Amino acid sequence: MAFTLSTTKTFTNINCSSKPSNITPFKPLKLPLFWPWQKVKMGPLSVSPMGFGTWAWGNQLLWGYQTSMDDQLQQAFELALQKGINLFDTADSYGTGRLNGQSERLLGKFIEESQAIKGKQNEVVIATKFAAYPWRLTSGQFVNACRASLDRLQIDQLGIGQLHWSTANYAPLQELVLWDGLVAMYEKGLVRAVGVSNYGPQQLVKIHDYLKTRGVPLCSAQVQFSLLSMGKEQQEIKSVCDELGIRLISYSPLGLGMLTGKYSSSKLPTGPRSLLFRQILPGLEPLLVALREIAKKRGKTMPQVAINWCICKGTVPIPGIKSVRHVEDNLGALGWRLTNDEQLQLEYAAEESPRSMIQNIFQTR
Repeated sequence: MAFTLSTTKTFTNINCSSKPSNITPFKPLKLPLFWPWQKVKMGPLSVSPMGFGTWAWGNQLLWGYQTSMDDQLQQAFELALQKGINLFDTADSYGTGRLNGQSERLLGKFIEESQAIKGKQNEVVIATKFAAYPWRLTSGQFVNACRASLDRLQIDQLGIGQLHWSTANYAPLQELVLWDGLVAMYEKGLVRAVGVSNYGPQQLVKIHDYLKTRGVPLCSAQVQFSLLSMGKEQQEIKSVCDELGIRLISYSPLGLGMLTGKYSSSKLPTGPRSLLFRQILPGLEPLLVALREIAKKRGKTMPQVAINWCICKGTVPIPGIKSVRHVEDNLGALGWRLTNDEQLQLEYAAEESPRSMIQNIFQTR
């Protein structure tokens, strides 16, 4: 469901002198799609129209995390809260090696020490994802995973408990057990709502219908969705979400950074991302040109335009943040909207680009 705000009144300039004058009508005033402090519905929850992802918090391999970054991460989190962002996405698997779960631990620490929400911690919506590890073979084990996340986050109840991926492709019997685990954590009051991640359209309908028979509404579906990931299957997922009243959360709205304009074939990021960028970036010129053109015309940045496109499509994007600068720039995606023509321009440019984002290997059909 997309939320838009507009006015239908037409205002006029009236010349009150005795001489005849022409009355010049103004164009209908259109308010921005969302301001930062406005909220959208996500099941029983009210969340900011954009959340922030914390995949990088604790991930040394892909994002170069070091514990020395914790202060700047906390400053970024505090600024986000001050500006009205209340949705933060994480996972029990975020963090590499001995830092597994670090993202949740940092979020818990930052919430506990926050001055922006002192006494109002319940207003923060934490959406965490539980990995479908092969050793999680009972619903009780999945509930225990939820309790462990709550301990790391230092909170009593999650906003959204999400199944990180489906096992339907390789362990279909485990899939039903994990669904029962979502039901159990909901019935025990450990989560206010449940969601899924990396579910394709067919499997999304199946879990929605199963949860419905158990009296548990499916609140959200988190998938890779961006101008780099807007193919037929992603559009089908969005259509299913719209039909069933599920809010789509779009992760990687900037294509791991490829849509920021910071990188080129001769300027690649460090680490494993460089391999992916080397394959895809050379074919993105039509899309990057369109993003740059609209950004310049609007006085915005390329990331702001790319994120705004996701919002215009009725999704809640969750770009990752690692610094105050990231927060400030991403906030610039709110409070305005792309025109229909601008959206089409971007979509045509994306279709003209011969390369698109590689889909998550865990996404089912």
